[in-house]
Amino acid sequence: MKSILTNNQKEVLLTVLMFSAVSTVLLLIRMLVSGSVRLWFLQWNLFLAWLPLIFAFLIYKRVRTRKDLIWQNGLLAFLWLVFLPNTFYIITDLIHLQSSGEVGLLYDTAMITSFVLNGLLLGYMSIYIIQRVLNKFIEQKLIFALMQVVLLLSAFAIYLGRYLRWNTWDIVANPAGLLFDVSDRIINPGTHVHTFVVTGVFFVLLSSTYIVLLRLYAVVGAHVKQ
Repeated sequence: MKSILTNNQKEVLLTVLMFSAVSTVLLLIRMLVSGSVRLWFLQWNLFLAWLPLIFAFLIYKRVRTRKDLIWQNGLLAFLWLVFLPNTFYIITDLIHLQSSGEVGLLYDTAMITSFVLNGLLLGYMSIYIIQRVLNKFIEQKLIFALMQVVLLLSAFAIYLGRYLRWNTWDIVANPAGLLFDVSDRIINPGTHVHTFVVTGVFFVLLSSTYIVLLRLYAVVGAHVKQ
């Protein structure tokens, strides 16, 4: 890791790792107390949420040390894009909140919320890193527009994952089936209103959060420079 990350990047990564560890510990405590592994999938989802940040760091490092954008960067960018929805998908794990009798409902609420916050943090951090990369090549307005498209695709992917149970690796494992479901909703939007409602709701949520974070970063950055 020493050859990949700067000291500042290591500090940020360590902080995020500690936050993820909090969620993991909360889940392990729940498993020990209840004897149930029913929510273990949260840990898997958190692992998947880490991948876009790793890909983003690798892209940033490669672009920073190499002026030319070779095909490896394109592959990493593709991997970042297809795994990014996993960071936001964790929001939908809130549907598993229920009074199970295994532990208190408030405990599960706090635990699952911590996983959701981790996912959002990892997702928006990776987007910020990609923005830093794009700043070298295109103007801010175009970057903003591109990120809106990325968030829209992520919102659609959330629908595909939660309702149609498609996974990221199905792009390779079952591309024909995935393409059929996607194209059917594009060609016949009138018969898939629910698809666009869910996608629209999540896009508004993700995009508005993104805009708020941009404004906060701008305000805090301007304050620090004063």
